[in-house]
Amino acid sequence: MASKFTRLDSWFVVAPVVAITALGLVACSNSVEPSDVPGTTPPVWTGAPAPLGGSAAGGAEHAAIDTVSVQLDNAQGSQVGTATLAESEDGYVQIAVDVHDLTPGFHGLHVHSVGKCEPNSVAPTGGEPGNFLSAGGHFQVGGRTGHPASGDLTSLQVREDGVGYLVTTTDAFTLEDLKNDGEGTALMIHADPDNFGNIPSRYTLPNNATSPDQETLSTGDAGARVACGVIEG
Repeated sequence: MASKFTRLDSWFVVAPVVAITALGLVACSNSVEPSDVPGTTPPVWTGAPAPLGGSAAGGAEHAAIDTVSVQLDNAQGSQVGTATLAESEDGYVQIAVDVHDLTPGFHGLHVHSVGKCEPNSVAPTGGEPGNFLSAGGHFQVGGRTGHPASGDLTSLQVREDGVGYLVTTTDAFTLEDLKNDGEGTALMIHADPDNFGNIPSRYTLPNNATSPDQETLSTGDAGARVACGVIEG
């Protein structure tokens, strides 16, 4: 009989310890409540962008229906980054750019009108050769002539360590548009910031020219072309 009570006493000692341990586990867990819906999981923050057009918990209603990957090379032929263009069901295109070994600061980022990234090449309109001039000017969807151009994108900011990362969206073109009747297109990074033709009229230009001038409208004064990648449809 004594042994029976001894085992019982031991159980009463162990039980509170188990209960305290379980309570500790609950206290340390996150605040996300379990879902009652079969097959679902709570949202988890990973530090990565949410799915195209969606939220951290899903975004299936805006899932990408087509994607294109682009390798970005400098004029010496070295890879300096990658880009992914993803089109959603609602027609928006998300552009994610990840680069390294670039000069710190802001850089113009555009889609150019020809799918060629040739160093020391001549522009389709002729003239002196230069890096990636074979890619032509800024891309315009057929029939469009206004500014900003269809291919004008958000500027890319590069950190002091030469690394830059940008995610932006546009409704100015589709991935089908970027096939450009077989000519293809190119994603271009420039040496300088793009001013988007944003020159206040109070500034006086030579010969009383209209502000902004045509060169600014065409190029954004973003300077030399430092990295390029063909967008293959």
